[in-house]
Amino acid sequence: MLGVVPCRTNRTRVEGGPLGAALRLVPRGGLALRRELVPRRGVVAILGRQPSVSGVENGSSQLDRLAEEIVACRACPRLVAWREGVAATRRASFRDQEYWGRPVAGFGDSRATIAVVGLAPAAHGANRTGRIFTGDRSGDWLFASMHRVGLANQASSTGLDDGLRLSGAWICSAVRCAPPDNKPTPQERDRCLPFLSRELDALDSVKVVVALGQFAYEVLARLLAIRPRPRFGHGVEATSPDGTVVICSYHPSQQNTFTGRLTEPMLDSVFTRAIGL
Repeated sequence: MLGVVPCRTNRTRVEGGPLGAALRLVPRGGLALRRELVPRRGVVAILGRQPSVSGVENGSSQLDRLAEEIVACRACPRLVAWREGVAATRRASFRDQEYWGRPVAGFGDSRATIAVVGLAPAAHGANRTGRIFTGDRSGDWLFASMHRVGLANQASSTGLDDGLRLSGAWICSAVRCAPPDNKPTPQERDRCLPFLSRELDALDSVKVVVALGQFAYEVLARLLAIRPRPRFGHGVEATSPDGTVVICSYHPSQQNTFTGRLTEPMLDSVFTRAIGL
């Protein structure tokens, strides 16, 4: 059973575990109200020990422990069935590989000033390799751009042992399991929300969050209490009450990159802007 210890803070906080527990909004000194989403600061989770898959640079016991909890989560039956079914059947081109088939934790530098948030693991990408944006075309685009601007030590991301390291950046997703048709339900999205809340809380040096796609942007806007919320568009910026800046980018999916909706200079410009803030 998950335990949550709230820190003293002048902000509201999210309480709730990954096992389907209701989210609670807890005002400072006030009564808890269920099923509402609030800013992210001020929560420390009591977790178990974490597996090496987290890929945390510069060390963070809080992120390490959170990674173990994410990997062990089975809160959403539809997602569990899908991710494990994909791992069992495999794509023909990967038939000789063992799929990860579990939720995928965040990855990167625990001292990051920039966080990158996507939608969810790809069925034959991170659901296969165990690392977010690794082993698929979206990751090829993302890490190539991050390498060009100095946030990654190499342009490729193929597996856990490929030597990829991030500097000043952290990557994660709004939903931690690969969903059918890349479409998590609202309930699945909300069950994952405490993970992202605590993850961003642990990354206490983050000043900028890059939202890859409209889904990630909407999740972040709710989590960070951005009101009014600007309409999503590439390069759109919004600032939360705690000063965190969210920069929007079209998702580096093949649908966007093959059609020219997202180009390399467009993606590079988002990361260059994030570095400059």
